[in-house]
Amino acid sequence: MNYDHLKRPLVLVIFGITGDLAQRKLLPALYQLLKAGDLPEELHIVGISRRDVTKDNVYAKLRSFVGEFSYAEDIERRLKDSTVMVQMDLLNADAYRELLEHLQVVEKGYEKVSRLYYLSIPSQAFTPIIKLMGQTGHQRALACGEDPRLLIEKPFGFDLASAKDLVHELSVYFDEDQMYRIDHYVAKETVQNILTFRFQNPLFESVWNREHIDHIAVVAREQIDIEGRAAFYEQTGALRDFVQNHLLQLLAITAMRRPAQLESDDIHASKLELLKAVEAITPSKVAATALRGQYEGYRAEVQNPDSNAETYVRLALQIDNDQWRGVPIVLETGKALDVKRTEITVCFRQPSDATGEQNRLVFRIQPQEGITLRLQTKQPGIKNITADADMDLDYAKSFNVRPAEAYERVIVDAIRGDQTLFASAAEVIRSWEIIENVLQRWQRDGEGLIPYPKGSAGPVTPVENNG
Repeated sequence: MNYDHLKRPLVLVIFGITGDLAQRKLLPALYQLLKAGDLPEELHIVGISRRDVTKDNVYAKLRSFVGEFSYAEDIERRLKDSTVMVQMDLLNADAYRELLEHLQVVEKGYEKVSRLYYLSIPSQAFTPIIKLMGQTGHQRALACGEDPRLLIEKPFGFDLASAKDLVHELSVYFDEDQMYRIDHYVAKETVQNILTFRFQNPLFESVWNREHIDHIAVVAREQIDIEGRAAFYEQTGALRDFVQNHLLQLLAITAMRRPAQLESDDIHASKLELLKAVEAITPSKVAATALRGQYEGYRAEVQNPDSNAETYVRLALQIDNDQWRGVPIVLETGKALDVKRTEITVCFRQPSDATGEQNRLVFRIQPQEGITLRLQTKQPGIKNITADADMDLDYAKSFNVRPAEAYERVIVDAIRGDQTLFASAAEVIRSWEIIENVLQRWQRDGEGLIPYPKGSAGPVTPVENNG
């Protein structure tokens, strides 16, 4: 791991610095990194905006997003002093040439420097911006010989065809090792710990297969609704928003074979191998394996009485390899549900004479990060009575440190040139292939869209209604 990069001067160009994502996630992450001393001392932030916006405007809400407990005025001042705002016409090539000249002036005199471009913008704007960046030379090596890096937010395409087009457009100008496709769920502390937990503890390695594991569930349930993001959700839906990226990435990390080394290239190779083994849902199996729902009141909220956008998805998948063949895999996500819970549950097979619940290993990603192992134990006393008991690792209680937020890790790894937590082009394409037939079927009509009340457990099927 290259930590020397954290000592080099950093030039961070943020497209969309006034947007919601940058305001809520990216700028607070930069603040926390600066406060912890995890950013280079020579920091230059170039904020790109279509409008004439001042630094005071950009940082006006930082204190509220950081929180009073963590806030320090001097850290905000340092961050603000490191920032220069640039107003740009994003469709004008001359504006990109002027931007590049400005960056080269900033970098002049440094022997070594890192330059990152962060596209915190709607996905439909990726292609024209990247094309103009490429045509004006932003992808070329810096004076110190290092290539600039490009950070891209999801979604990576709208379907399989558009994802392939986007991958091609990017590859015309930027090499794969310059691109960092962000999936902030993969950067969460618990998800990172899955790799360590699995591969540094031989106790679990020998039972991580179909002989010992009954099923795996990857769940991301949210209590919040779409929070006013009508335009986004009408175009996207839960399948694109969560399943194609977050949940399939979590499954890949959970079920992939042990990589040759715990290094970026080997980890990506193992993830891709696993995703290729996940059986794509065929058109004939969509109805049987893919369930969708929409919370009641959604159509009025988005002012579309005919909306077919799903706010809940449950997929049943199979992995066709010797390690997992026959083990049911469930991916589930939804909004406006009864609980907020994101976790991965690995449920072990029981011996025929066992009583009580199955042994379960649960990786809790949010809201209370940790790992729980549910076991059978004997209750105290003279009677031989067994009971379920949890062995629990709670990060907040076990480690007296503040876990790094996902976007903090994203930024630091991009500076270091570590692509482990970023999706490769091949992984993105394969993830779309797995769900493509479901997308095509659901886009045609509202058949099978089940309404469910806000605050409930989600859609109830006729089978469930009959008990």
